[in-house]
Amino acid sequence: MGYEKTKMAVALATVVMTALAAEAKVELAGAFSDGAVLQRGMRVPVWGKADPGERVTVSFAGQSVETVAGDDGKWRADLSPMEASAEGRVLEAAGSKSAERAVAKDVLVGEVWFCSGQSNTELPLVGGSPRFRDGKGAMRAQMTYKPLIRFCYQSDYRVSAKPRKSFPIKPVWSKFTPENLAGNHSFSAMGVYFALEIHSAIGVPVGIVGAYWGGTGVEPWTPKSGLESVELTKPLADAEVLSSGDFEAAVKSTPKDKRKYKRAQDQPRTLWNEMVSPWTPYAIRGFIWYQGCHNAGDGLKYSEKMHALYNGWSKEFENPDLRLRFVQLAPWGYDKIALVQMGQAKFAAEEPNAKMAVICDLGNLADIHPNDKETVGQRLAVLSLKYDYGFDSLKADSPVVKSSRVEGDKFIVELDNATSVYLYNPDRSLKAGLEVCGADGVWKPGEIKNLKGDKGLVDGGAKLVVAAEGVAEPKKLRYLHSKPWFGCIYNEVNLPLGPFEISAE
Repeated sequence: MGYEKTKMAVALATVVMTALAAEAKVELAGAFSDGAVLQRGMRVPVWGKADPGERVTVSFAGQSVETVAGDDGKWRADLSPMEASAEGRVLEAAGSKSAERAVAKDVLVGEVWFCSGQSNTELPLVGGSPRFRDGKGAMRAQMTYKPLIRFCYQSDYRVSAKPRKSFPIKPVWSKFTPENLAGNHSFSAMGVYFALEIHSAIGVPVGIVGAYWGGTGVEPWTPKSGLESVELTKPLADAEVLSSGDFEAAVKSTPKDKRKYKRAQDQPRTLWNEMVSPWTPYAIRGFIWYQGCHNAGDGLKYSEKMHALYNGWSKEFENPDLRLRFVQLAPWGYDKIALVQMGQAKFAAEEPNAKMAVICDLGNLADIHPNDKETVGQRLAVLSLKYDYGFDSLKADSPVVKSSRVEGDKFIVELDNATSVYLYNPDRSLKAGLEVCGADGVWKPGEIKNLKGDKGLVDGGAKLVVAAEGVAEPKKLRYLHSKPWFGCIYNEVNLPLGPFEISAE
């Protein structure tokens, strides 16, 4: 009888110990999986789950930081800033109640960026559609073996009514290798080219996370905190939104003319909630962004929505110095494209941590998805190298209007971010996309009067002298407001002048 009681006691103890061990299992958040890249030079939050009140110790690269899980079982520990390292090391979280530890292997330290937006961000390096992939992507993929660059694809094409803290799909960090870049989840071509240029120049590991969805607006990618920060978008901060399943059910029971949003992904906040929120507050240098076609009707007001986007991302990633490198829209046939392009430029001029890549020369009027994403990535990268990584001698900015005046029948326009200017059209013409109007408001084609012969070189440094036949007293001058909307004026490092409109007064 005593033996049986002893055996039962041992069995019960084993069950209890097993249950406790299961309860005490410490978890790292999904972002901290094998192959992850951590941000150098700044505080690195690491978080996860454990039993309520459990002590958790996070260890990495000689650091050991202790924290305690809250009543909800969530814990967070912040690692001190670290130097870049190409050595794959182990990130570990150990709890006080169990010998089992959560481990992420082959973790690097370098530069981390997020990549987001709509379809021109989504356009993959390699893909099945000839009309929706990079024009050089398959060639580039087969030549690329850069294991110190890692990407994490995070688009699940769903929405969430509330900010998620768990990951909708398991984060997998993949190396830049031919098999990964040409695989089923080939990464954003723009993101690939950007990461390649950054890694090549600074020589440290680079991690890039991608969450994007074609045909989506800026509002769904903006968190509540960002929408609240701008007067125009405040009403969207608390607007009722539904998760994917609930939205589909509501659509079936609501007449078309009564639906506030046509698609679940049109609702404000919902894409941030679903795909970006789980990553916060992961330490990142910044994010690259290509979006605006869906918001093209906003015109100049788009600048305010960009402020909301940036403010929200900066706050939620706990990074007041968060960098934003974004793409101004390319022309695709929209007759008011210049207005939203100028809205983007307005935001870039107002936000110190934002820089804009101008691509008005890369459009395709027959396709909203131009397939040259190499140039796009390079123009983003040159901005980042200058303003984020200390390459001060680089000329990274497109020319902009510095000042203007009228002399007789001519506009004299001085450009900034240029020491010389040239005109280039593939058809060798000297049409400049400039228009001038007088007091009657009738726009007429403008000509650059200070060209040197017929080669497209402009005389007088970074100055344009513009006049239009039949306009004796010019009142306004604009650029790229009429078909075909293609940029053709460049500075000395081949960066194009973007759309503008100026008045004589």
